[in-house]
Amino acid sequence: MKDKLANLKAVTLAALIVLGFGLEHGKAHAASTEVLTVAGGCFWCVEADFEKVTGVQEVVSGYTGGTVENPTYKQVVRGGTGHYEAVEIMYDPAKVSARDLYDLFFRSVDPTDAGGQFCDRGESYRTAIFVSNPAQKTAAEAAKADAAKALGQKIVTPILDASPFYEAEAYHQDYYKGEKLILTRFGPKSQASAYKRYRDACGRDERLRKLWGNAAPFVN
Repeated sequence: MKDKLANLKAVTLAALIVLGFGLEHGKAHAASTEVLTVAGGCFWCVEADFEKVTGVQEVVSGYTGGTVENPTYKQVVRGGTGHYEAVEIMYDPAKVSARDLYDLFFRSVDPTDAGGQFCDRGESYRTAIFVSNPAQKTAAEAAKADAAKALGQKIVTPILDASPFYEAEAYHQDYYKGEKLILTRFGPKSQASAYKRYRDACGRDERLRKLWGNAAPFVN
């Protein structure tokens, strides 16, 4: 009986050790991911750009900065909710820093335009950085100052305190690589094809070439 109790205690202890290791491993894994939030016009484009960056694990499109809870896409683009089309960027800080990501962000948008981005006009398409701690604010301010110096122009992109982020509808996520057929003015197209046509027609890359030249990181 004593041997059985001793064996039971040993098994229980081993299980607790394994469980504890699993929890600590989970915490370590979670700690390797940080999140920053930016708004750069059409969130399809920002998501497509930043998912190319080494160290970025995932990018989620959504809405933030407004006054309405759980807004829909139609509400946001109609205006009046105060929301921006934005993305959350999940990244590994051991591979890419917040400052690096903010530098890339400024060079992937027109930060001199206060009325929207490229062909998309209105409050939901304005640029902004949303910070959730002092370190992010410091990195964002340094990147903004560097962008102003590089352009020799005033940067109108504000650095704002983070507010609730609402994930956009499922069909917006990874839109740029979707294979679902949709009806466009060019006829039936896959989402990926429709996205490319939209991006070209909106003049995003053309404007970025003029503004940033070779420093534009996502322009082919």
